[in-house]
Amino acid sequence: MKKKSYNLPFIALRGINVVPGMVINFDVSRRKSVRAIEEVMSNPEEEQKIFVVAQRDMLVSEPRLKDMYDIGTIAAVKQVIKLPNSIIRVAAEGEQRAKIGELMERGDILYARADVIEEDDTVPPKLVEKAMCRNLHELLKLYAAANTGINRDAIKQLLEINDIKKLVNKFMSDFPMDYTDRQKLLEITPLQARFEEEERILAEETEILRIKDDISQKVSQRVEKNQRDYVMREQLKVLHEELDGEDAGSEIDEYYAAVEKLQASDEVKERINKEIRRYKTLASGSSEANVSRGYIETVLNLPWDRCSDDNNDIARAEKILNEDHYGLEKVKERILEFLALKAFTNGAESPIICLVGPPGTGKTSIAKSVARALNREYVRICLGGVRDEAEIRGHRKTYVGAMPGRIIEGLRNAGTGNPLMLLDEIDKVSNDYRSDTSSALLEVLDREQNRNFRDHYIELPVDLSKVLFIATANDVSEMQRPLLDRMEIIEINSYTSNEKLHIAKDYLVPKQLKKAGLKKSSIKFTDKALLTIMDSYVKEAGVRGLERNIAHICRKAVTEFLADNPDAADNRDIKFRPVKVSERNIEHYLGKKKYLPEDSYEGRRVGTVRGLAWTSVGGDTLTIEVITMPGKGNLVLTGQMGDIMQESAKIAMSHVRAVAGTKYNIDSEYFENTDFHLHIPEGAVPKDGPSAGITMATALLSAVTGKKVRKNLAMTGEITLMGYVLAVGGLKEKLLAAKTAGVKTVLVPARNKADIAELSDEITGGMDIVYVSEFEQVIKNAFEEKN
Repeated sequence: MKKKSYNLPFIALRGINVVPGMVINFDVSRRKSVRAIEEVMSNPEEEQKIFVVAQRDMLVSEPRLKDMYDIGTIAAVKQVIKLPNSIIRVAAEGEQRAKIGELMERGDILYARADVIEEDDTVPPKLVEKAMCRNLHELLKLYAAANTGINRDAIKQLLEINDIKKLVNKFMSDFPMDYTDRQKLLEITPLQARFEEEERILAEETEILRIKDDISQKVSQRVEKNQRDYVMREQLKVLHEELDGEDAGSEIDEYYAAVEKLQASDEVKERINKEIRRYKTLASGSSEANVSRGYIETVLNLPWDRCSDDNNDIARAEKILNEDHYGLEKVKERILEFLALKAFTNGAESPIICLVGPPGTGKTSIAKSVARALNREYVRICLGGVRDEAEIRGHRKTYVGAMPGRIIEGLRNAGTGNPLMLLDEIDKVSNDYRSDTSSALLEVLDREQNRNFRDHYIELPVDLSKVLFIATANDVSEMQRPLLDRMEIIEINSYTSNEKLHIAKDYLVPKQLKKAGLKKSSIKFTDKALLTIMDSYVKEAGVRGLERNIAHICRKAVTEFLADNPDAADNRDIKFRPVKVSERNIEHYLGKKKYLPEDSYEGRRVGTVRGLAWTSVGGDTLTIEVITMPGKGNLVLTGQMGDIMQESAKIAMSHVRAVAGTKYNIDSEYFENTDFHLHIPEGAVPKDGPSAGITMATALLSAVTGKKVRKNLAMTGEITLMGYVLAVGGLKEKLLAAKTAGVKTVLVPARNKADIAELSDEITGGMDIVYVSEFEQVIKNAFEEKN
C-alpha cells in the first residue's frame, strides 16, 4: 500500500507537542507561523489542517529541518483568537502522526511534506490486554497517591478505560509529562513498546515525587532541628555564664587533660588530640559530633600501657587450683608448667592454651582459677554463634552504630593491658560464605601479629601480646587447622564416678546449700544417693547435670519446709528440720529414674554386637544389629549414620565377604542371594566417627555364620580392607561408658596400648582389656568356642 503524503502549512512548536486525539491551545508569534495560520483559516473548514512538529532546542528562533524532531502530528485547527502584540492563540486537535519530509517556502509561508504513519492495529489476547490495563491502572494509582496536586478527574477517566489501545493513546494525550517524554511516545509505533514506555514514565515520575517529598521533609526537619539546637545552645551558654563562667570549652579541656594523664605512646596521644581538634570544630549535637565524642571516650578508656603486676608464686597457684578443682591432675600439672615458664621468661612468647573437653568438666572455672592465681583481671568472651568478623575486629567508624570489637571491648572492661581473656566456645564460631570469623581470630591469637592488632573502630595499633589468652572448646575436629595450630591443646577428659562423687561432696553440695540459704547440716546426701543421681538421672561426662539435680533437691526441701511451716519465712527462730537424702527417698525428690541399667545381653543373639562411641558430651555404648534376608546382595544401612560410618560399614562388608569363603566355608552365591540390613538403634540420634569398623564387621560375620558373640563384651576400633585394626581416640570416655554398662571384656586396638597405660585403675579395674591388631584376633575373642 502506498503511503499517504500531504504538503501542509508547517508550524514549529517550542516546549510542547501535539499527539493524535489531543486537544490543545498554543500561541504563535513568529511571522511565518502567523501567516501559516492565516492561510489555513482561509481554506474551507474540512481543509483547515496544519503540520506541527516540536523543536529539539527551544532557543532556536528560526528552526531548520535538522532542528526539528522527525515525527510530528497533522492537526485540525478548531479556533483562532487574536491577542495583543501580534500573538495568535490556536485551538487544535491532533489527528494523525506523520514523519516530516522536506521544508518548502511559498512566499512568506512555510510548508512541509507530512508522510502519514499508519497506526498499529495489533490487538493483544484478552488475558494479556487485561493484565496490561491492570498494571497501568496500578501505576496510575501509585502516582496519584504520591502527587497530591494532580487532576483527579483525569486520573479517574484513565482508570475507567479497559481497552488497552484506548488507554495507551489516552494516557499519551492527557497525562501531564515533559514534552520530550511525549515525543518519545509519539515516535513509537508498536502498541506493546508504547505501553512499556508509558510504564517507565509512570514509575519514574512516581519515584521522583517520592524522592522530592523525602528531601522536603528532611530539609524541613533539619531546619527545625538546627533552629532548636541553636536556641538551646544559646540558652545553655547563658546558664553556664550565670552559674560559674563555664563555657562549652570545658569538655574539650577535660579531654586534653585526660590525654596528658594517659599512659600511651606519642602516636596514640597525637591521634587522640587530632580527633579532639576535629570534634571542637563540629556543631554540638550533630551526628558527626556524637560519633567523634564516642570515639574519643572509647580510646581514652583503653588501658594502653597500663598493666597489673602478676603474682608468680607457683605454690599459691597450685593451692588455688586444688581448692577449686578435684582431680584433673595432668591438667593442673600442665597449667603449673605453663605458669612457671611464663614467670621464668617474664611472659615472653607464652603459648595460647586451648582447653578441650566435654561440657561441665570445668574448663571455664579453670581459667577463672588461673586468673585468680596470677592476680589478673578476668574477661570472658563468648564466641558461640558469632557470625560477623566485625564482632572481633570492630566496625568502621563511618557505619551507623559502629562500635569496637569484642577484644577491644574486653580490654576496656578489664582496665588493664594484660588481663586473662577467656575465648569461650571457640569451636562454635561461624564460618560460611558471608563471613569468616575464624580467620579474624588468627590475628588475635598469633604472637607475631597481635603486637600491633588493629581494630577497625580504633584504627590504632593495640598490643595484645601481654594478654593471656585461654580458649575452651568441646570438639576441635571441625576447627580450621591454621587457627588450631596457634594454640596448645590441653584435653580435659570425662570424670570417673569416684571423681564426680568427691566433686559433689566437696564442691557442689556446699555451693547449692549456700544458694538455698541452708547450713551444711540442713541436708545430708549419702554417697549412694549421689551415685544414684549420676547413674539414673544424668548421663554426662561433666558434673553440670549433677549440680542441677542437687539444686533441685535443695529447692524441693525448702519448699516442703515452708509448706509445713508457713511462718518460717518471716520468723527465723523456726529451725529448718534436717533432711537426709538417701537411695531410698531419691525418687521423692527427683521423680522416676530416667536411665535404667543397660541390657548386658545375657541372652546372646546372632548379629548383635556392642560397640563404644565417643561424643562431645562423653562416652556411650553403641549397639549394632545385623539381620539377613533373601535378596540380591544389597547392604541396607539405617540409624542416622554419617558418611564416615557408612564407609566403615561398606569396608566391613567387603572384608567379611573376602574372608567368608576361605575361612568360614560360606558359598559365594550366598552373598549374591542375600540382603544385609545393618541398624544402630536410636535412629533419631545422628552418629558418625571412625571407630565402629570392627564392631560392624563382627556383627556382619555373626549374621553370616550364625555364631553368637560373647556376653558382657564391647569393642572399639577401625578396620581396613585387609583386616588390620586401626587406633582410635576417646578411650577414657569409651571405657567409662563400658564400665557403667557392666561390660567385663573390652577389645581395643593394639596401637592404643600406650593410651590405656595412662588411665587409672579406677577406670580399667574390673575389666579385661584385650588388645587386637587384626580382625582374626577380634573374631577369636568375640566368638565363643561353643556357639
